Amino acid sequence: MGPFLLKRVLTLIATLIGASIVVFLVLEILPGNAAEIMMGPDASPEAVEALAEKLGLNHPAWERYWDWVVGMLTGNLGDSYAYSSPVAELMLERLTLTVPLALMAMCLTTVLALVVGIYAAARHNKLGDVGLMGLTQVGIAIPNFWFAILLILLFSVKLQWFSAGGFPGWSEGVLPAMRSLLLPALSLAVVQAAILARITRSAVLEVMREDYVRTARAKGLSQRATLWGHVLRNAMIPVITIMGLQSAELLAGTIVVENVFYLPGLGRLIFQSISNRDLIVVRNCVMFLATMVVVVNFIVDVLYAVIDPRVKASDI
Repeated sequence: MGPFLLKRVLTLIATLIGASIVVFLVLEILPGNAAEIMMGPDASPEAVEALAEKLGLNHPAWERYWDWVVGMLTGNLGDSYAYSSPVAELMLERLTLTVPLALMAMCLTTVLALVVGIYAAARHNKLGDVGLMGLTQVGIAIPNFWFAILLILLFSVKLQWFSAGGFPGWSEGVLPAMRSLLLPALSLAVVQAAILARITRSAVLEVMREDYVRTARAKGLSQRATLWGHVLRNAMIPVITIMGLQSAELLAGTIVVENVFYLPGLGRLIFQSISNRDLIVVRNCVMFLATMVVVVNFIVDVLYAVIDPRVKASDI
């Protein structure tokens, strides 16, 4: 296990370094100047130049990149140009909403997908299978923001069961806060659950065709006992792969959904920072999301080795 983990950790570090370089360079080539936007169109060139020097925007690119990396490693992400407060505080404040939203969406995705996928596989080519797969195809085709608007029209405008947007805050109680996140989480989960359900169905059907499964059935095990005792563990590898990718994608997908529901989360912070040309906030938020993707993929690789030791052996 040692060489396997070492290789994965080295890959993780190299990927994070590459991602930081890409994020920095992409934002560097964008047109415009944060100092000009902050000072306004009527500011004198001298005032803009002085502010740019104060913010460090006139320093060489390599120096600013090095300062940014060192700041991330030491926990000093700098100060926001627009909010005049530490970026780390802004991100932590917004993550108290975004992380629970993404976790709730992931839980809904997993439950819906596994139930639908396993049910459809157990009734292969029957009416239930065909009907559910048709619904998942519709779910894949629906954009998150459009489904979010439909949920608002139905549950907020028509039925008036939920608020159309906003977040009361955790200080008002867990239940009111979770209630305000339910529709956004559902709008995030639908598309991902549809994809995961189809992957689950395909993986279960593929394993059910294996010789050891037919042997178990020949020995007198029921279809349910064979499914839960022999099929699911071996079918979980492709499912876990998609779940790992989706967990990071759900976190990134909050950018759009939070703006639809007017939630003060990380996604809305990124959107507002782009509008304000607050690149230091955008850079750190995007790097955080990229780090989540890389770390989740690292965890998925480790889970591969736990579920199927053949993966570890072949990699070494």
